[in-house]
Amino acid sequence: MRIVFMGTPDFAVPCLQRLIDTGHEVAGVFTQPDKPKGRHGTLTPPPVKELALKYDIPVFQPVKMKDGTALEMLRSVSPELVIVVAYGKILPPEILHLPEYGCINIHASLLPELRGAAPIQWAILNGFDKTGVTSMQMDEGLDTGDMLVKAEIPIGENMNAEELHDALSALGADVMEKTISALIEGKLVPEKQSGESSYASMLSKDLSPIDWNKSALEVHNHIRGLYGWPCASAKLGGKTVKIHRSVIDGKTDKKPGEIIQKDGCLKVACGDSRAIEILNLQAENKKAMSAADYLRGNPIGEDRFD
Repeated sequence: MRIVFMGTPDFAVPCLQRLIDTGHEVAGVFTQPDKPKGRHGTLTPPPVKELALKYDIPVFQPVKMKDGTALEMLRSVSPELVIVVAYGKILPPEILHLPEYGCINIHASLLPELRGAAPIQWAILNGFDKTGVTSMQMDEGLDTGDMLVKAEIPIGENMNAEELHDALSALGADVMEKTISALIEGKLVPEKQSGESSYASMLSKDLSPIDWNKSALEVHNHIRGLYGWPCASAKLGGKTVKIHRSVIDGKTDKKPGEIIQKDGCLKVACGDSRAIEILNLQAENKKAMSAADYLRGNPIGEDRFD
């Protein structure tokens, strides 16, 4: 089948690799424009572009999708099907309806839960014990199209957003392959989305501050859900500390935010009379380090997190 792939970040790479490995004709790759990165603003291609160039696949990087430019690019390669994985741009109706088999999206949630931009992180932030990947026939709504193939995985109690991202990225390639195979064999059975839906809004740094009045489980979910970016944070001695990893600890009679320091361990009381133990943290202008290493250089005494 002649396929155009649309995707941008690392999450989309396994799907493009699977298309190549299974022998589909990848007629072109659409990805977002190169962006400046690092201290010197070096123009850097997206991961999907790097993979496409490795296999000499034509790459298209339209800035806009609705001015007709992207449509003409797509027409030039005449795809039968478009696969969309974390592209980061909204497709207008004329693009959605151009290929014979339309556009199929690989979405990192069990739709209709967690439509939107950040389903991986919000699955953890919301305390879900499972999530998955859904392939969907795209329509003009935001992740509202008919569902095609679903697969789910458990979310471990200490799994963070980066680990879940990697697991769902690999699962997405399996779901995509099953979807295309079923399409070719004429065995796809589209299913309308029904029941209660939810929305996974974009992340921002405004989400970072920890509310220690919440339960230990909620604080722990906050830390692992924001792992990588924007990171959970708290104030210690007036300075911002990023908190990267934690586990839930036992009961405590301390007030929320009060620090419990014992034998190189750093524990903080939460609002449900339980504590979390901080395993890894990062002071301002410092590298991330274990709590034990942090405590060796930063005696805390009776301080508290705010």
